[in-house]
Amino acid sequence: MKTTQRGFTMIELLVVLVILGLLAGLVGPQFFGKVDSSKVRTAETQVKMLKMALQTYRLDVGRYPESLQDLRKAPANVEQYWDGPYLDEAVPLDPWNTEYQYRLDANADQGFYLYSLGADGAEGGEDINAEIGYVPVKG
Repeated sequence: MKTTQRGFTMIELLVVLVILGLLAGLVGPQFFGKVDSSKVRTAETQVKMLKMALQTYRLDVGRYPESLQDLRKAPANVEQYWDGPYLDEAVPLDPWNTEYQYRLDANADQGFYLYSLGADGAEGGEDINAEIGYVPVKG
């Protein structure tokens, strides 16, 4: 009497691997695209929240702060006017764990530049690597 071994043939295993590869190829990019777009939306929301805090600071003090940290702790030269903290928690990092770029500029439409450098953490770029927020226009 001959005993037969049960199991999968090599062709069956290859078919399963091909099917799994196709599924990963179809679903993977869609999933990662959603993650990227949600990070961009998070950065846009954080920039809007920081802009509101900056505008409230300006209404109280009469000028924009020298740094984003001034939204949490009163600078020595404006303590009598400062009515903060203007943020409930520490100044957030952008979704790529990089500090938001902030600098005063009287020539800017709103008096300051405030932006995330995007996914690549560098100036310039397109799509997910582009700056997000109130960015200086390169002339």
